[in-house]
Amino acid sequence: MVDRIIYHPVNRGKGASLRSGFAAATGEIILVQDADLEYSPEDYPVLLEPLLSGKADAVFGSRFMGGQPHRVLFFWHMAGNRFLTLLSNIFTNLNLTDLETGYKAFKAPVIKSIQIEEDRFGVEPEITAKLARMGCRIYEVGISYSGRTYAEGKKINWKDGVRALYAIMKYNLQRHHGIEPR
Repeated sequence: MVDRIIYHPVNRGKGASLRSGFAAATGEIILVQDADLEYSPEDYPVLLEPLLSGKADAVFGSRFMGGQPHRVLFFWHMAGNRFLTLLSNIFTNLNLTDLETGYKAFKAPVIKSIQIEEDRFGVEPEITAKLARMGCRIYEVGISYSGRTYAEGKKINWKDGVRALYAIMKYNLQRHHGIEPR
C-alpha cells in the first residue's frame, strides 16, 4: 500500500529513484513497476507468489517466457536485451530471460542490503549481479507487456544499452565490496 510519494525535483534516473524508494519502503516485500504503463498491475499475484510462498528472495517478471499477451515492438530492443541478458548470465551463472525487465519484486531485507551505485538504467544489471553474488534465490515469471513507441514516450536508446553493458562488466568483475553470500 502506498502511503507517500518520494519525489525528486530533477530527474536523477531510475537507479536514483529506486535507491530513494528502497530506503523509504517499510513493507516486507518491495515491488518495482516502471511507471511507464508498459506493465500491468494485474500481474502482481504471479510476481508475488514465489516470495509469499518462501521460494524466492527476488522475482523478475519476464516479457519473454510466453503465456502472457504482449505488444510486439522494436526488434533491436529485444535483440539488445537478449544480448545483455546472455552476457549477464555468463557472469552470474543465472539463466534469466529478461535482465532489463521493469517489473521486479524483492524481500525487503534483501534489496535494502544492496548498496545501489547506478543512477540510471545500469541499475538493472547492477542489482542482478549483486543478488547473484549474494546467492539469492531468484525466480522469473511470465508477465504481460504493452510496449510503447517513441511517439508514445519510449525513452530508452542505444546509449542505455552501452551503459548496461558497462554495468554488467563493472559489477561482475569488481571485488565484492562488502557483499556477503547468503
